[in-house]
Amino acid sequence: MGRQNHSPSHPQFVTAPPAQRYSGKCAWLRCPERGVSRELPRSFCTHVALPDPDRYGKMGADPWVAIQETCEVGFKESHMKHIEGTFKGVRNVNIYYQGWLPEENVRAVLLVVHGLGEHSGRYMNVVNHFVPLGYAVYGLDHIGHGKSEGIREFVERFDDFTDTLTIFYDMGTAWQGDKPIYLLGHSMGGAITLYYLLDHQADFKGAIISAPAVKVGDSVSQATIILGKALSRLAPKMGLITLDVNGISRDPEVVEAYINDPLVFHGKTPARLAAEILSAMLRITAEASKITLPFIVVQGGGDILVDPSGAQMLYDKASSEDKTLKIYDKLYHEVFNEPERDRVLKDVENWLESQLTG
Repeated sequence: MGRQNHSPSHPQFVTAPPAQRYSGKCAWLRCPERGVSRELPRSFCTHVALPDPDRYGKMGADPWVAIQETCEVGFKESHMKHIEGTFKGVRNVNIYYQGWLPEENVRAVLLVVHGLGEHSGRYMNVVNHFVPLGYAVYGLDHIGHGKSEGIREFVERFDDFTDTLTIFYDMGTAWQGDKPIYLLGHSMGGAITLYYLLDHQADFKGAIISAPAVKVGDSVSQATIILGKALSRLAPKMGLITLDVNGISRDPEVVEAYINDPLVFHGKTPARLAAEILSAMLRITAEASKITLPFIVVQGGGDILVDPSGAQMLYDKASSEDKTLKIYDKLYHEVFNEPERDRVLKDVENWLESQLTG
């Protein structure tokens, strides 16, 4: 895929509101139609971006409206600015993006590539840890995910993700000039990141890979693979797979926030996307030796949503001279949202510091 040229000026975006500072607010959810209200889980504000909570009432069909309430739990009181907007992705689909910026000079950029069914707002632990350290953090919602347009979790081909990521990368370089850029991909986002790096690793200083979906499970037979490919052609939008939400984290508040998050897709993954993910896994496994840039892999040893041995496979096959593998015993899938998250984030911080100062 060739690099496309995109204007660095903001008029190319559908919306690009002024940057705003976090207010240290938490939120309540109120449903006017049902006449009830309830407090968000205590961890919600650190896992879902709510820089302007009352926007929830303007997002479409969902009736829940978030109303600001001052409380002791919420965004960390750190000096950061928030931006958001949309841009045109593949097939002219509006893709939502957001970014969190330090008020002082930017040292480096993290581009967050989120996982299956979720959205960029679920990475507030990453944001709250790294923005105060001088990192600019940007994330997009994939086509068919979060606030972006498209049929939920449906793509025509896996390149829909990477072609859109190319546009977003060009935007990031326009905003931050020659600052070093690191990709941070989680789960399916880890597969997207690695698939993208096979062709574009020269554009990045390094990569942070969390629980990558890169290894086809031993229980998946050749007959199942053939059947999946057939369904992808014959019934591409048929739902096939559901996610075991209890496998995302050992923190029950994280699970509750995930279940109640209106931007998370809780339906079955369509046959087309399932087949495209499988094809991407096979390519990554076959071509992992092409990867030469520095990277760190963080993987929960108790992960039941992806095969933890995929992280080891990636580490073993990649040709990078500078590579790090961290496997955390008993941690589940979302290591940035586990009770031991501070340890994981500190490990990533130390790795990034070694990259920037080494």
